[in-house]
Amino acid sequence: MRIISYNVNGIRAAINKGFIEWLKTDPADIICIQETKAVKDNVNYKLFNDLQYEDYWFSAQKKGYSGVAVFSKIKPDNVEYGTGHKISDDEGRVIQLDFGDVRLINAYFPSGTSGDERQGYKYVWLDEFYTYLDKLKKKYPRLIVCGDYNIAHKEIDIHDPKGNKKSSGFLPEEREWMSKFLDSGWVDTFREFHAEPHRYSWWSQRFPSVRLNNKGWRIDYINVTAPLKKNLVAAEIYPDVKHSDHCPVYLELKP
Repeated sequence: MRIISYNVNGIRAAINKGFIEWLKTDPADIICIQETKAVKDNVNYKLFNDLQYEDYWFSAQKKGYSGVAVFSKIKPDNVEYGTGHKISDDEGRVIQLDFGDVRLINAYFPSGTSGDERQGYKYVWLDEFYTYLDKLKKKYPRLIVCGDYNIAHKEIDIHDPKGNKKSSGFLPEEREWMSKFLDSGWVDTFREFHAEPHRYSWWSQRFPSVRLNNKGWRIDYINVTAPLKKNLVAAEIYPDVKHSDHCPVYLELKP
């Protein structure tokens, strides 16, 4: 099972930048997308079907905002939309698919960059999601969670930790949540294979030189529960894939 997680910052914009051509290279069996900014009917989804991907969408009620989708060459046994938390579900933040005894959760964590109100909601969402996953693990021990977490966990995961210590996405409370999450039985799959610094998945679009000079953040993850750790084969980040201000992150699991 090969999985990609990718915040495309608007699926239609990504398509215009060559996203479909990239999919034709067969980068993964399952493509988990965040920030679709669209509903299925407003996208030429047959482009995905023509490449043997079945498509599953969970869009925000607000037009042009948030939303997640999964394109899969492996037919899931079950698909669930949302987590039952109203604000999160209204914003189209979580979609879940079952493949045998493995549940894959594609999540778009809230950003707090627009102000105190959204930062406050981000903390509420994190607590809700943590509790939700903790209960889910009892029913589905073999879980995968992927997505844009909007959190750089450690100093190695951000180009300027000192300059960003008061920035949303690298605040102490967010980083502590990430530590608590990993300590509760989750594996940071990328770090299982890569201990090196300067590996990022997002770069600010404010200045074109930022990505050119690799002044980024690692805020996109694929995590698995401990029972899946022995199944890990490879993990990677693809900074040269450029349809978005993010880039894809990759995980390969053996059956």
